[in-house]
Amino acid sequence: MVTIGCKREKAVVVKTLEEKKTSAKEVKPEEKTYSFVDVLGNAYQTELLSDVAKNKFDLSRIITKKGYRYYTDEKGKIISRLGIDVSKYQGDIDFKKVKETGIDFVIIRLGFRGYGKDGKIKLDEKFKKNCKAALDSGLKVGVYFFSQAINEKEAKEEAAFVIKHLKKYKITYPVVFDTEEMKVEGARTEGIKKEIFTNNCITFCDAIKKAGYHPMIYANMKWMAFTLDLPKLESYDKWYADYEALPQSPYQYSIWQYTETGKVDGVKGNVDLNVDFIGY
Repeated sequence: MVTIGCKREKAVVVKTLEEKKTSAKEVKPEEKTYSFVDVLGNAYQTELLSDVAKNKFDLSRIITKKGYRYYTDEKGKIISRLGIDVSKYQGDIDFKKVKETGIDFVIIRLGFRGYGKDGKIKLDEKFKKNCKAALDSGLKVGVYFFSQAINEKEAKEEAAFVIKHLKKYKITYPVVFDTEEMKVEGARTEGIKKEIFTNNCITFCDAIKKAGYHPMIYANMKWMAFTLDLPKLESYDKWYADYEALPQSPYQYSIWQYTETGKVDGVKGNVDLNVDFIGY
């Protein structure tokens, strides 16, 4: 098993030219820039976009309490929510214990599109069980769909699939479009241009919003910096993955996925942990 864009899938790792660079973009001296490291420790520098909303959170108010991260107000009162995200890879989950641990919300993988040539859409085999059990336990619930869409038609198809399978459930957290780098041989999204990835995000999110849900885009630092056209995605909330001690992104986000090795009662093994800064 390897980590791919902060999610686990079975894959053959392929080295890319971009990974070997310390800077993935030539930056002119007069441009404002920012630097970051990815989950593998590779360092990058890129232009700071003037037309993208900046992060307004005071990072000095992020605290650790009983092993979990929280955001506080100026007086030290916790004002964030703590959450996990899960899929079939977490196996059977005791959501009652998860709730008792102090977890406020869970984002559940609803489904995915395969990264192979046929790109078949499938429902996560634990989705129905996870969604019902999480809601029954009193947790706030959102869902994500792992996309491998190569055009807007497929992104629309993915949104329709999600909407169809959500009809039974009263969720209150966002419906997330999860688009990531696939470092695998024969990945169907290999070579897809920034414009297409961005348009896929827009197509999916607009369909989700039209259906009455709150759309969101999941991305890590590298994906946001080099693959998505962020100015075109300003109207959508971001769920941002970064496993450094504090968030590195200069841009606004709503949820921060801060580790993939969290421990929570009711979940066997590791689980992703998240801070929701705004409350849905």
